[in-house]
Amino acid sequence: MDKTLKLRAGLLSCLLLLVLVGIWHAATQVTASGGDEALDPEYAMLMGLSAESERSSGFPTPGEFASSALGHLASPFYDNGPNDKGIGIQLAHSLWRVAAGFLLAMAVAIPLGFVIGMSPLLYQTLNPFIQVLKPISPLAWMPIALYTIKDSTISAIFVIFICSIWPMLVNTAFGVAGVRKDWLDVARTLEVNPLRKAFRVILPAAAPTIITGMRISMGIAWLVIVAAEMLVGGTGIGYFVWNEWNNLSLNNVIFAVLMIGLIGMLLDLMFAQLQRKVTYVE
Repeated sequence: MDKTLKLRAGLLSCLLLLVLVGIWHAATQVTASGGDEALDPEYAMLMGLSAESERSSGFPTPGEFASSALGHLASPFYDNGPNDKGIGIQLAHSLWRVAAGFLLAMAVAIPLGFVIGMSPLLYQTLNPFIQVLKPISPLAWMPIALYTIKDSTISAIFVIFICSIWPMLVNTAFGVAGVRKDWLDVARTLEVNPLRKAFRVILPAAAPTIITGMRISMGIAWLVIVAAEMLVGGTGIGYFVWNEWNNLSLNNVIFAVLMIGLIGMLLDLMFAQLQRKVTYVE
């Protein structure tokens, strides 16, 4: 039954994709034949056109987009200079920054979350600071990071770190605090030492909640790195999007947006699989 449901869902997804592509194709055809009136002056200035230019859709058709996408995928790792690198190189830079910031956040959030979850006093002490810092937009930290660190790459990693730490910290503390008391009582009765209790009792019980926090953090990190790279420039998928927009290449912008979505989906699926492996069904 489960396989049948997945097959039906897959077929419906393919059908929906075809419908969306059809709407996209029809929309570009209608806009392209929409008349010969002049462009709005402000829009023409933004797009680098003259106000007397005929109104036409700069939006690519599905066929034009597919041709451009195949060109990118055929040679994803070429390097022709600072502003001309393949999509594979751009994604690799972004993934490296995300991984560095995310691993730093893990190294801080999970041990600290363990301590907070096991100590109600420490939780009450640190909770006001967590509640103040958690809702701050990660990009609000960027000017401070650039001023103090004075390195765009490390500043981007810091932004990933600061946006990734809170979901992991809160979920770890919640998972540790929610471990069943009878399990802890058994460990206490058996005189299990604190380190063994942490790794053999608390960690397995809190693992699903911890992985949930990591999954949320990764989604936020991948979301933020695109905006951060637009600000710091250099390399990365965010910079690629901004640079191609400046070049008025909507084909490349749409392709980059699609790649951002696909990579984000793969990262989420990776953590979903990990979550299933550590979740115990009673």
